[in-house]
Amino acid sequence: MGDKPLFGPLELMIPAGSWTCLLGPSGVGKSTMLRLIAGLEIGGRFDGTITASDGASLTDRIAYMAQDDLLFPWLDIMGNATLGARMRGEKPDRERAARLIEQVGLTPYAAQKPATLSGGQRQRAALVRTMMEDRPIILLDEPFSALDARTRAEMQELAADLLTDRTVLLVTHDPAEAARLGTTLHILDEGGLTTLPAPPTPPVREIDAQETLACQARLFRALRASPEAA
Repeated sequence: MGDKPLFGPLELMIPAGSWTCLLGPSGVGKSTMLRLIAGLEIGGRFDGTITASDGASLTDRIAYMAQDDLLFPWLDIMGNATLGARMRGEKPDRERAARLIEQVGLTPYAAQKPATLSGGQRQRAALVRTMMEDRPIILLDEPFSALDARTRAEMQELAADLLTDRTVLLVTHDPAEAARLGTTLHILDEGGLTTLPAPPTPPVREIDAQETLACQARLFRALRASPEAA
């Protein structure tokens, strides 16, 4: 990244046990922020601290789900779901994996490989793999952005159900998605971090509810006003 900062000084608070949504134009550092929290390589220098309120290390407490499903093409759904345990040299909990596969509606496809699945089915499989890590903190980097509108709505509802009581940070470009799912809403741009009010009703909110649509409009106006959007 050279000497040019990707984003300036900021403080991001992520409340425990709820969904925080981070929106903003492309290239302002949203995904980089997720990678920093996850402890992944960012290709640059980071000056700052990332801490949990209990003071304990974040290592081994985070699961990460990317925009691409990143399924291994030579493994079936069950194999992909249990991959993390096998890579750590642990005995996979196949019974738990089977229950999660059933919850996401993929039991008939458990022995199939990714190439035979639809985009929505692949994202469901990726969600199962994320859940199999059983971490309290979940980082989601636009995991539903490539799906059609109906499948995206279904995946939002499924993820919200499976991730109840987890601490979730979702990066998204979609104001409608943030308005449905977010308890805390932030916009990141070159000017820093801006917090906007979420609807007073609990997620997952109805797509056409008045408070959801009003929040969506607020987010859209804020994104249009962003310096990076000009």
